Amino acid sequence: METEKLLTILREGPEIWNQLRSEKPQPFIDLSGTNLSGTNLNRVNLSGTSLRKADLSKAYLNGANLSKADLNGANIEKAELIGANLSKANLKKAVLSGADLDGANLSGANLWMADLIGTNLWKANLQGVNLGEATLRKACLSGADLREAYLFKANLWKASLHETDLHGANLNDAYLSLADLSRANLSNATLRTADLSGANLQEVNLCHAVVVQADLKYAKLKHCRIYGISAWGVEINEYTEQRDLIITPINQSSITVDNLEVAQFIDLLLNNVKIRHIIDAITSKVVLILGRFSKERKTVLDALREELYRRDLTPIILDFEKHASRDITDTVETIARISKFVIADLTDPSSIPHELTAIVPLLRKTPVIPLRHVGSGDYSMFDELKNYSLVLKIHEYDDAGSLRSNLPRVIAPADQMAEKLRK
Repeated sequence: METEKLLTILREGPEIWNQLRSEKPQPFIDLSGTNLSGTNLNRVNLSGTSLRKADLSKAYLNGANLSKADLNGANIEKAELIGANLSKANLKKAVLSGADLDGANLSGANLWMADLIGTNLWKANLQGVNLGEATLRKACLSGADLREAYLFKANLWKASLHETDLHGANLNDAYLSLADLSRANLSNATLRTADLSGANLQEVNLCHAVVVQADLKYAKLKHCRIYGISAWGVEINEYTEQRDLIITPINQSSITVDNLEVAQFIDLLLNNVKIRHIIDAITSKVVLILGRFSKERKTVLDALREELYRRDLTPIILDFEKHASRDITDTVETIARISKFVIADLTDPSSIPHELTAIVPLLRKTPVIPLRHVGSGDYSMFDELKNYSLVLKIHEYDDAGSLRSNLPRVIAPADQMAEKLRK
């Protein structure tokens, strides 16, 4: 059928076109270079159709079937494709700037070098999509499924990737400066030499991710899971925010640090016996903090941490708020051995006294400072530890403010004892 006749039928509406395709299925329909600008193509079946360099700007394609269609170089600027099926479509070098692809299925599609500036891809399915060298500046991909997606050298400047699933995605050399990746899943993703400067990485899952030589200057890394991360040679500066980085697997008691380099060091320490022996002989600035720090007691933890920073010490927090799936006594002992001293908050005794009872007899050079909130009571399990010389007298505090103001006086004996034992 001639192109003009096809276009006439197509413009009459999806019912006639879809019926024609159903009754007389054509193996190939060529609409290359045609002008469909502003045309209502909602729910139309264009699967397998060639639309190379076609003008689909401002067209309505909501719910349309474009699976396996060839849209190489097509102009789809400001078109509506809400809920459209573009699975395995060829969108190579296509212009999709300003298009609305909310909830569209783009799984397996080829978007290599496509122009997606300002495109709405909210909750779109982009699993296995090829976005190599695509331009996605200011695009909205929040909640999108980008598992295993190929985003090599993709331009995602200021893109919204909030809660996006990027598990196993290839983001090597990608430009993600100022992008919002908060709560995104980047587990097993590769971001070698990616530009993440100024990016929002709060609460991101970076377990087993590769960020070797990535640019993290001015980036926000807070409450991230970084178990198994490879972060050698990352670029950071004094404005990079690193806080509450969780280095333990999910379902284990969380161990948090505030620095990627410290995180990798602790990981090596926990999993390499030889390194433990070497570190044993070195005077450390590490301070292990043990306790249960719920949201209500977060101010206590912050007070401890800030005072230790002020004294040029490096806090490592082991929070017992979540129950461990295995015995973590070995972990506590390993970190305690290389710590200058241990601070144990006994206010909520669910686990702490048990762990202290197990590790204190094994310590030789690490003083222990026990703390507790006034009125929280005595614990019989802790009484047997009072006879150990490394366990200092319990300090009671009224609130976070009083704890912080008195902390220098409380820390001083432990600091002096640690220095003396390490000489």
